[in-house]
Amino acid sequence: MTPPEQADSAPPSSAPADSAIQVRKLRHIEACLRPESQYQRQTTGLEHVPWPYRALPERNLDEVALGTSFLGRPLRAPVLIGAMTGGAQAAGRINRHLALAAQRLGVGLMLGSQRVMLERPEARASFLVREVAPDILLVGNLGGAQFLLGYGPEHARRAVREVGADALAIHVNPLQEALQPGGDTRWAGLTGRLSAVLPHLDFPVVLKEVGHGLDARSVAAAAPLGFAALDVAGAGGTSWARVEQLVHHGAVQSTDLCELGIPTAQALRDARQAAPGVPLIASGGIRTGLDAARALALGAQVVAVARPLLAPALDSAEAVEDWLARFIHDLRVALFVGGYGSVEDVRALSV
Repeated sequence: MTPPEQADSAPPSSAPADSAIQVRKLRHIEACLRPESQYQRQTTGLEHVPWPYRALPERNLDEVALGTSFLGRPLRAPVLIGAMTGGAQAAGRINRHLALAAQRLGVGLMLGSQRVMLERPEARASFLVREVAPDILLVGNLGGAQFLLGYGPEHARRAVREVGADALAIHVNPLQEALQPGGDTRWAGLTGRLSAVLPHLDFPVVLKEVGHGLDARSVAAAAPLGFAALDVAGAGGTSWARVEQLVHHGAVQSTDLCELGIPTAQALRDARQAAPGVPLIASGGIRTGLDAARALALGAQVVAVARPLLAPALDSAEAVEDWLARFIHDLRVALFVGGYGSVEDVRALSV
């Protein structure tokens, strides 16, 4: 899932009133919690990735090493909390709960779209998590379409600087925008625009889809631009096309279009082939530790999880921490019974 508030589509001059922004963000959260927000026919494809079982693993479970580094920062497990929300008071509470859990477990956190923060300074507080998570890998977030509507290097720098982030994700979501009333549908020239912006940034930048998958042609086009990593955000989890239709129509109307996308497993394979030297983030329907292990075997450096953490984040940091701790434990068990002693051992696979 790439989640609430990845798409703030209205141009700055027509931004809605504060109360409308808050309502829209709450509606995105509510829609993401509905089962109809998930792909109904499409799966991630990870269930078809073989995983070994060794009855004599010849190692101890607690010796399996999950530690790694990503975007220049250490992680105690190859896990990021995926982008969710920001801008409203409830969103700020969610972000703090997520950040606290990330700090306690030593994993990373991606923020939701910060456009609202750049255009309405009063929304900035909902993104400020450094005081509760001083040590985590923190990734900011802006929409790619905004760079065709006037955003430039300074907007990217502000998104990182004002929240103390280490990196920035630029999300692309043409299907979501096309099915959103008033969405951004002018995408011609974005590759060239990003190629002009990235050289002026002195922090890592990630290109990410929002849950419909990065295709091989887009990966090949993006690879030379200087992105530090690509988040494939494949199909099989949350369909943001479905979310938009639930928010605006109360039901999914374009059912076939909402099932479009590249399954996560295929997106990983295609990206690894199209850009073999670029680090990959696996997201989109990652639900279990075994999903994560299989994604690592397909070439991901780290995995990102969002939607399963939304309900816990509405509750407490402890609830988020409990879910993630089980997820990380199951990842460790998968490596253990597969005969792997570390994340690096799994990455050496080619499946």
